[in-house]
Amino acid sequence: MKKAVIITAMLLGTGVAYAAPAPVEDIGGGSSEDRIARLERIIKARQQAEFETMRRMDTLQQEVLELRGLTEQQNYQINQMLQRQRQLYDEIANLQSKPAAPAISQTSSNVVASSSLSETDSYQRAVDLVLKERQYDAAIPAFRDFIKQYPNSGFADNANYWLGQLLYNKNEFADAKTAFANVVDNFKESGKRADSLVKLGLIAEKTGDKTAAKNYYQQVVKQYANSAAARIAQQQLAAIKP
Repeated sequence: MKKAVIITAMLLGTGVAYAAPAPVEDIGGGSSEDRIARLERIIKARQQAEFETMRRMDTLQQEVLELRGLTEQQNYQINQMLQRQRQLYDEIANLQSKPAAPAISQTSSNVVASSSLSETDSYQRAVDLVLKERQYDAAIPAFRDFIKQYPNSGFADNANYWLGQLLYNKNEFADAKTAFANVVDNFKESGKRADSLVKLGLIAEKTGDKTAAKNYYQQVVKQYANSAAARIAQQQLAAIKP
């Protein structure tokens, strides 16, 4: 009987509340030894369940920490890429206000044939000509070579956009239009498609085709509402005189 009292006290010590009839239903009838044996099995099963719960919680917490670390790493890498893209955007957008460096000689060791570079290296080389070396004239054939060699690359839409921007800043509107139209027509999901439509509208305005310009701007407003490109398109539409 003393042993039964001790075991009952242990059950109460687990911190789990029981209704009054529960011990009778769980333990059942039989001798004192039988009831004690049942109590011991209940305690053991409960302790095992609590152990499994704690083990699973520890595992889940570890997995959460690992996922959080992976997410932070990926966010850092994405932020680095976005920062680099913004730098490139700023450089190209301000080309007209910066003096270009002398063109690189075709015999220079700095010029590397795109066919000898990997896809990523070829794109990076063209970007570096703009961002690091400010060799804007040399960047144009570099982007053209990349597009020719890797037309379906994941960088192809950006390469076409930057090529168009470089040509636009040189007032070579026909070739710039071809590059921007390539983004619009062949890269429907590109993040640069709306910007390319705006550029096509600007080119149309500069070449005297106001009707085409309006069509491009209206397309941006309709397809990319609430975007930065749509706000620019709305401003351009408002500025076009009937």
